[in-house]
Amino acid sequence: MKKPLDKTKRSSQVTGNVGMFYACYKLSMMGWNVMPTARNAKGIDIVAYPANANNFIGIQVKSLSQRTAVPLGKGLDGIMGDCWIVLNRVREEPPNCFILYPEEVKKLANRSGKNGNISYWLEPPDYDVKEFKEKWGRLDEILIHKEKSMNSSAITQNG
Repeated sequence: MKKPLDKTKRSSQVTGNVGMFYACYKLSMMGWNVMPTARNAKGIDIVAYPANANNFIGIQVKSLSQRTAVPLGKGLDGIMGDCWIVLNRVREEPPNCFILYPEEVKKLANRSGKNGNISYWLEPPDYDVKEFKEKWGRLDEILIHKEKSMNSSAITQNG
């Protein structure tokens, strides 16, 4: 059973911190080394690498206090990193975690706007699905893919 946290209104920065540090905690418990980046800076939120330190992945974290839409901004060009972790209901323990690839975020993004004022977002029924929920193993898949790409690139260069 989920344990509710203090229900007092939290700032969006605190909500973001809860999500980012929860993701760091989960990754650390799975054996990943994690480094949060500067808060509210453009770019990824977490750099994570396995114990062998052969490679790393960049992670974008989106934290929500409720099961609501994930704002993506005015364009899809800002979707970066190797992986997205969306957390909702971060006021409950544990929050809901969803692991998506950037290509999936772009594919599932909704678009709206008129008069040149365009915005993108992910609706809960698009990201809050079994395919993404608690799928932390997808991070290992990213590493495997990156290592294969690096190996084939090395073979091509040496070949």
